[in-house]
Amino acid sequence: MEEEFKHLVRIARKDVDGNKTIENALADVKGVGKALSRAVGIVMDLDLSQKIGYLPDEKVLEIEEVLKNPSSHNVPDWMLNRRNDYETGETGHLIESDLMMTLREDLNRMKKTRSYKGRRHEVGLPVRGQRTKSTFRKGSSVGVRRRRGRA
Repeated sequence: MEEEFKHLVRIARKDVDGNKTIENALADVKGVGKALSRAVGIVMDLDLSQKIGYLPDEKVLEIEEVLKNPSSHNVPDWMLNRRNDYETGETGHLIESDLMMTLREDLNRMKKTRSYKGRRHEVGLPVRGQRTKSTFRKGSSVGVRRRRGRA
């Protein structure tokens, strides 16, 4: 811990608070949850309770490499967020802007093919079979509006 403390650490195009533990700091990156951040720490043999601001730059670069391609570093496939990709059929893990762009493309593909899920996304209704009689009632006007100022 003779390395100097960094208050901001840049991991995968995201500035992370240096006062956070390694586990919580990695979970701040979009597309990385608690389970994957723990798995990355275990694979790299890191102390997860250590503050990330004390890590040397070489370790941070290694963490980025593991996050970019976790399956090649012995992280199990069921932890990855892009299994059996629609276009390529490969299993991978997406983070940050790549994840956002891919999800947007998936939604646009569903809307374009007029699938059930795509049509529900277009209208703003729930997609996964929830009931709509009493929930999901904000946003559009539903029911009768009361008059204001009635005496």
